Amino acid sequence: MQDDLTLANQLCFSTYHASRLLVKLYQQALQPFSLTYPQYLVLLSLWENDRQPLHDLGDRLDFGSNTLTPLLRRMEYNGWLTRTPQVDDRRQLIISLTEHGRTSKPAIFDAIRICVDAQNIEPAQYNAALQMNHALIEKLQRLLN
Repeated sequence: MQDDLTLANQLCFSTYHASRLLVKLYQQALQPFSLTYPQYLVLLSLWENDRQPLHDLGDRLDFGSNTLTPLLRRMEYNGWLTRTPQVDDRRQLIISLTEHGRTSKPAIFDAIRICVDAQNIEPAQYNAALQMNHALIEKLQRLLN
């Protein structure tokens, strides 16, 4: 850590700023689908593992129920997913993709790829930044848990 405690030398601000810029970039790509960035994250999780219990989805995305419930309600209303009570425990909701949610994946990925490719980020730079970010997250989770 540097002795210079200016804003420009703060890792917390740098990662915050980068995160906000990445979200803006993704929002541009997602706009034609009328999706928000948090809704895209829900779709990503469901594309990896469809039919997730609400609790598992919230844990995976690190979204509280006060964030996730209205988000899922809007996504269900817009035809992306369904929220169905679990057969053996009606208090538990299972979150599943609709046909629209499943079949839109390639078009959404293409839009994201085009938007990211336009930034001319080299694959090696992207992968290095991703690895560093994963390592930082892992260290911070260990520290805070």
